Amino acid sequence: MAHIPQQRGRRSAPFVLVVVGTDVHRFDRLVGWLERWHAARPEVRLVLQYGHSRPPALPEATAFLGHEELQRAMAEATLVVSHGGPATITEARRTGHLPIVVPRDPTHDEHVDNHQQLFSRRLGAAGMVRLCESEPELLAALDEGLAEPSRFVLAADPGRPDPRAEAVARVGAVIDDLVARRVRQRAAGRRG
Repeated sequence: MAHIPQQRGRRSAPFVLVVVGTDVHRFDRLVGWLERWHAARPEVRLVLQYGHSRPPALPEATAFLGHEELQRAMAEATLVVSHGGPATITEARRTGHLPIVVPRDPTHDEHVDNHQQLFSRRLGAAGMVRLCESEPELLAALDEGLAEPSRFVLAADPGRPDPRAEAVARVGAVIDDLVARRVRQRAAGRRG
């Protein structure tokens, strides 16, 4: 289990957690965006789980986090930035965050196909994530989230028995729909 290095005196600073997952593809494009953004905002505590990407020039970066440590960091974070992985997005939403999502792009060798882009765009259109597919979009979302953190918090509806279960079910429904579409596309391709 990895340990998040922590700088002294940073506990009260706004805390941005970035999770790129465990995919073997590098996500250096996102790492570079964050390095540039953080250089102008050193007062922000930025923890980056960078996976197989190049190690970033950031004081609180770690290659991988254990599940419990990731859960703890998500619970404490002001904002959560995620790659387009369904599990990470679901975990962020489960801990009450509207995640800022930067999907991996296969044209940059960040993944084998465009499923993260398709999935993230679908969730973005449904208002379930804040979709950012460019550096300016990401920087704007981060700045907005730090200025008004409440815009990136999921409000619990007291009339619902378990808002976390509902969030997981909504993400699951989107995944099911995307899989069903893919199966229909493949079946149509075999017939044609």
